[in-house]
Amino acid sequence: MKNVSVLTALTAVWILGSGVAWADATPLVNTQWIKANACQPGVVILDIRNQLDGHSKIDYLRGHIPCAVYSDYMKDGWRTKVNNIPGMLPPAKDLEKLIGSLGISNNDHVVIYSAGLNGLDMGSATRVYWTFKVLGHDNVSILDGGYAAYADEKGNKIETGANTPKPASFTAQLRKDMIPGEADVAQAMKEGVVMVDNRPNDQFLGVNRSVPAVKRNGTLPGAKNLPESWLTDNNTGSFRSPAELKALYKEAGVPVTGKEINFCNTGHWASLGWFVSSELLGNKSAKVYDGSMSQWSANASLPMVQKVKAE
Repeated sequence: MKNVSVLTALTAVWILGSGVAWADATPLVNTQWIKANACQPGVVILDIRNQLDGHSKIDYLRGHIPCAVYSDYMKDGWRTKVNNIPGMLPPAKDLEKLIGSLGISNNDHVVIYSAGLNGLDMGSATRVYWTFKVLGHDNVSILDGGYAAYADEKGNKIETGANTPKPASFTAQLRKDMIPGEADVAQAMKEGVVMVDNRPNDQFLGVNRSVPAVKRNGTLPGAKNLPESWLTDNNTGSFRSPAELKALYKEAGVPVTGKEINFCNTGHWASLGWFVSSELLGNKSAKVYDGSMSQWSANASLPMVQKVKAE
């Protein structure tokens, strides 16, 4: 079934509540949806807590959402190094093997959750969500607020130990148009496509950079800065409302419609920006530059702008 698009109008229901069939899940689901559907056939709950949010498989074993399976976002192969560029999308065949090993088939609906502590760790969830979309799998959602939202609610059942998935067959249908490369980004810049830098402001300005991944300070010429920390409520794991997001986009000078390429250092924060633009605000022309500044800055022939040169 096709995933129901969230927020085709701002008056649409913000997050799907309980009592609705899982096949109608929106990009964001809440804890009520999880409690009603977590252990249903055809639903796979995927715990991806990892070192970015200070967690590991040990934390999963100590407590997780019932029926959830575990995969470490940082260690299990969701990202890889390509031509010395870190954090890139792995080959489809490798992702097929990884996803199948988690008991996920093409017929399953996947609900991803990270720790839910801030925008950084919600980026783990949006990056895996984006990966499924790139692979042609539309039946995917994210738990708004992550594990923290579920665990903090009184009375919610916490399961311990491991759920061992039965291997399944997953076949990718790669959407290459969702993965613009270096040359595509350069051409898009010439055409006036909006470039959205989802890094913190100090990196956007060029005061600091992510070392060693990024080789030069600064950003893409003409880029707009929309930091990932703006997109979740008080930098928690809960996404802001559509009205708040639209106001923030306006403040950043980023349109909510039209072609847009999100980038950061390695495509992690950029996936958060893409998720908000594409999945929450309905801009299906938004894309992620997977290589981001790690790739771009390594090519000295490509232009960058350093707005502030710190001594």
